[in-house]
Amino acid sequence: MMATKSGAFDNIYRHGMLRVSVVAPVVSIAQPSANAAKTLEAWRAAHAGDAGLIVFPELGLTGYSIDDLLLQDAVLDDAEAAIETLIAASRDLSPIAIVGAPLRIAGRLYNCGIAIHRGRVLGVTPKTYLPNYREFYEARHFASGAHTPVDRIDRFGQSMPFGTDLLFAASDYADFVFHIEICEDVWVPIPPSAHAALAGASVLVNLSASNATIGKSDYRHSLCRAHSGRCMAAYIYSAAGPGESTTDLAWDGHAMAYENGALLAESQRFAPEGCTISADIDLELLRQERMRHNTFESCAANHNIGPNTFRRIEFTLAPPLDRAVPLRRNIDRFPFVPNDAAKLSELCYEAYNIQVHGLVQRLKSSNTSKLVIGISGGLDSTQALVVAARTMDAMKLPRTNILAYTLPAFATTDKTKNNAWRLMRSLGVTADEIDVSPACRQMLVDIGHPFVNGEPQYDITFENVQAGARTSLLFRLANFHNAMVLGTGDLSELALGWCTYGVGDHMSHYNVNSSVSKTLIQHLIRWVADSHLFSEDASKILIDILGTEISPELVPGTADKPIQRTEDIVGPYELQDFNLYYTTRHSFRPSKIAFLSHHAWGDVDRGRWPPGLPAQNRNAYTLDAIDKWLTVFVKRFFGTSQFKRSAVPNGPKVSPGGSLSPRGDWRAPSDSASVTWLSELQKPRI
Repeated sequence: MMATKSGAFDNIYRHGMLRVSVVAPVVSIAQPSANAAKTLEAWRAAHAGDAGLIVFPELGLTGYSIDDLLLQDAVLDDAEAAIETLIAASRDLSPIAIVGAPLRIAGRLYNCGIAIHRGRVLGVTPKTYLPNYREFYEARHFASGAHTPVDRIDRFGQSMPFGTDLLFAASDYADFVFHIEICEDVWVPIPPSAHAALAGASVLVNLSASNATIGKSDYRHSLCRAHSGRCMAAYIYSAAGPGESTTDLAWDGHAMAYENGALLAESQRFAPEGCTISADIDLELLRQERMRHNTFESCAANHNIGPNTFRRIEFTLAPPLDRAVPLRRNIDRFPFVPNDAAKLSELCYEAYNIQVHGLVQRLKSSNTSKLVIGISGGLDSTQALVVAARTMDAMKLPRTNILAYTLPAFATTDKTKNNAWRLMRSLGVTADEIDVSPACRQMLVDIGHPFVNGEPQYDITFENVQAGARTSLLFRLANFHNAMVLGTGDLSELALGWCTYGVGDHMSHYNVNSSVSKTLIQHLIRWVADSHLFSEDASKILIDILGTEISPELVPGTADKPIQRTEDIVGPYELQDFNLYYTTRHSFRPSKIAFLSHHAWGDVDRGRWPPGLPAQNRNAYTLDAIDKWLTVFVKRFFGTSQFKRSAVPNGPKVSPGGSLSPRGDWRAPSDSASVTWLSELQKPRI
């Protein structure tokens, strides 16, 4: 039995995450003392909210739009006094603050980002690229940080590093390394933060001003999204907002937090009172991405970026680990399925056409024009059949070249058999029925199974005789008709080992569903129905099939209701697909997956549902239930099923969540055991 949920377990810092706050405040023009007071107010709020990092805009202590007032000693003196105030106040505040201010250094003025933590200035980073075009005149006031005359400065009673080559690293919190750049630095072809990321920075901070013009916010998004994705980093962006001078420009206070190309949080633009956003960054996810992508390290080597390229400044974060710090981040319940209606439609279109394209190419290369497929009336064979139908259309071949068979046996229900027939007829394929019960009975006779003597022994032999008979028949039909057997088994079943090895849904000539999860198949079928890609009658049948209970139908029940419920044995597919995604895509430890799963599934009002999901399917799970089914997943995935995955037929990779083909995303020994993962999952959660 798993330990019960505790405050320490419900803590983002226990699971390799970092909370960041991004502020777009109301600025007071050329009034550093007033701006410092607002900065301190936001900083204290971030401290109360358990943030580890807070970011303010470019020149936030003076205002960006003050033009030649930047050269006034009164303003510059007050800015330094404001920084001293913040340093003194920071002793009682846990987040690191990155504030923007002008500093006079070695006879020049620099546009700086200043990292302050616990009464200490960790370092000062000057802006490298000074825009001096259109509305910008920064070279009029500032020197570039590209070539500074000094690399340390004495200021505020301290000696501190100065330069663009600074990485700030937590000595007590793995994977938290940040870098500072300023506004225009990310608009150039090779931002300074690109080199910083290659040197190890996981969090890239941009203090920006960036006035508002039509369409500019979209471009900012594209910059931050692409840069965070290429660098496999978090990109934290804060821009100047209300209070800046509107002599010639307007300011929208655009704050964003991206992680590896995904937007986590965004401010309301043009907020009259300013705003603060927060985001929980998954530092372990970023580390996993970089470990997995060997070209990231190759790029660093090609640009001669190594451990000595940047100066590393260490600090102690001391994150709160002894109490609950709940996750404030949306975790999609269905990671294989987008939660946005437009994106879902686009993904379904892509997934469907990837499957069709793969099958078209395989038929052409094998000089085959016919397909043999077994139709059960369930989800997987339904998806494979609609893919086959569209494949024939794409190849300008008649759908009658699809030889579809319903193959009832001892446990087939009337509902699934009728749905199989309705679907085959609506799609215009060559349909037939072969009862495999006699062949199964003869095999049971041959091996001396008690069932043939009237004993209801529904063991694994009884079940697999039916699966094997069906597959044997399909392959012989393919031989007889010079056709190819189309597989139906899906990614979720393969992950759980819920497929009969060498027969049944495991083996085929080609399997279009091999990297499609059960939850995605459900949405693909709904998309085909809603898009009316086939007849109106076909759409109605597809919707009916979606409502059919998932069952292998290998143990006799009633005529209309199966006695076996797959999800009672292997667990709810919606949970197991969640576990599969985070196990294979990000290699998270089981306890972290449980933490994320409980955040997503522990409350019906939390997390995100994909569009079109019926209300009755919106489930919630306790942590005990999550642990129970995660234990089942770990045992089946790591302990008993790899030998099946080592011998899967060809099939196209569909989802970025990955596939389990040994020729592609997943390679593992067939003799592995689940001990390590079970041990980690069962550790006390304190």
